[in-house]
Amino acid sequence: MAAVPKTTALTKIIFSESGLSKADLSDLRRAKALLENPSLAARASAMLGSPIEHGLSMLPARFQKNIHQASEAALMRALDVAVKSLGGAPKGVANTTAKNRLHKIAAAASGAVGGVFGLAALAIELPISTTIMLRSIADIAKSEGENIQYIDTKLACLTVFALGGRSRKDDATESGYFAARVAMAGAVTEATKYLAEKGFTKAGAPALVRLVSLISSRFGIVVGEKAAMQAVPIIGAASGALINTLFIEHFQNMARGHFVVRRLEKIYGAEPVKLAYQNL
Repeated sequence: MAAVPKTTALTKIIFSESGLSKADLSDLRRAKALLENPSLAARASAMLGSPIEHGLSMLPARFQKNIHQASEAALMRALDVAVKSLGGAPKGVANTTAKNRLHKIAAAASGAVGGVFGLAALAIELPISTTIMLRSIADIAKSEGENIQYIDTKLACLTVFALGGRSRKDDATESGYFAARVAMAGAVTEATKYLAEKGFTKAGAPALVRLVSLISSRFGIVVGEKAAMQAVPIIGAASGALINTLFIEHFQNMARGHFVVRRLEKIYGAEPVKLAYQNL
């Protein structure tokens, strides 16, 4: 009798221990592949042939502070948009796929402008591209059954910007995805409670500032990689558009993986899904 392949045997063990159906376990595997994928920097370097380290070496020391400030301003604008204007019932995957393409085109256009004017345009271009990405993230959330009218879902959309930018403080034994969620859990709870009680009446509220600051610390890592690529003189408008296409695609992937995990958690519970995710 032929031996059972190790991967098949392991899948059966995960399936039996977690209780996930085969279809849902397949969805979870696809989500993990997206969430734990190579970083934006690695993918862009492979495609453009431009080492990120070269771009980082060209950034003035003071620009790191500018990146942090631009990231926080863009996220605060995104929080405003999320709370005040995102809404609607869940929509189909086909519609979401079409919208993703439109969002990529819009992001590419803003990236082309950034490519022409370089780092000086970051403070203007980043809020635009971040808002475009948030709209795309919301559409992906809807396609996974989320109701964007709920505050919890709106903040879940915003926290996607914290995924894919691993912090030095993350536990090496934890997946980057779950480490980010654990790091933000308390701040998300506080912000949800604040918005439920008072609404978006004051952008400077401590609960909102803390959440945006935590997300920004991770989002800024990816923004820094993007800025480093744009610092290379040969980039120009065409490659600037490509960089922003990779930028939005990165967060679209994070969103798809994140909302698949959330969908499964609502069915099976958080711990069984996390265990299955870690064992895959």
